[in-house]
Amino acid sequence: MINDEAARLGAEAARRLAQTGLYEFEPGLTDAEFARVEREYGFEFADDHRAFLATGLPVNVPPSEGQTWSKPWPEWRSGDPDTLRNQIGRPVEGVLFDVESNMFWHEAWGERPAGAAAALAAARRRLAEVPVLVPVYAHRYLPAGRGNFGHPVLSIWQTDIIYYGLDLADYMRQEFNEARGDVDETWDPRATVPLA
Repeated sequence: MINDEAARLGAEAARRLAQTGLYEFEPGLTDAEFARVEREYGFEFADDHRAFLATGLPVNVPPSEGQTWSKPWPEWRSGDPDTLRNQIGRPVEGVLFDVESNMFWHEAWGERPAGAAAALAAARRRLAEVPVLVPVYAHRYLPAGRGNFGHPVLSIWQTDIIYYGLDLADYMRQEFNEARGDVDETWDPRATVPLA
């Protein structure tokens, strides 16, 4: 069962997105659909993410000229399974790409192994220990985990990781509101789960 604060955050995120008029919504995911998605893809949605998707499922629209993503909203109900697996795996694959191709190494992992193959294997083991990152929109992610909520939304492109919202409701304001990017001194996102 989702606690009241997580349900409030998810519903507020859905309300903020709906107010923009940018997207239509299908009926929200059912408990059976959540169970199927979580079983098939091997994670559990965070409670606020679950509440958001239960309120209504945002529908992709044809991309406008110059838009980078043709289907930025994950199509949890009827999407191509390989596409969804790629979206879910993109954060880890991006870090592994930088380990292999750009000599990236996170200091929390200790000393980098000498060989490229050993470094890649060690990074893969370390990344298997962190929460799955679940796509919210394009390359914006929330950590998975039933019983959790209120995590910052992260924009992840390989090892370029930045905060895009204090939580899911704030993210909807930051990403889709005309005043996006307007923050004051109280906007101070903090990592809530270890990602390295």
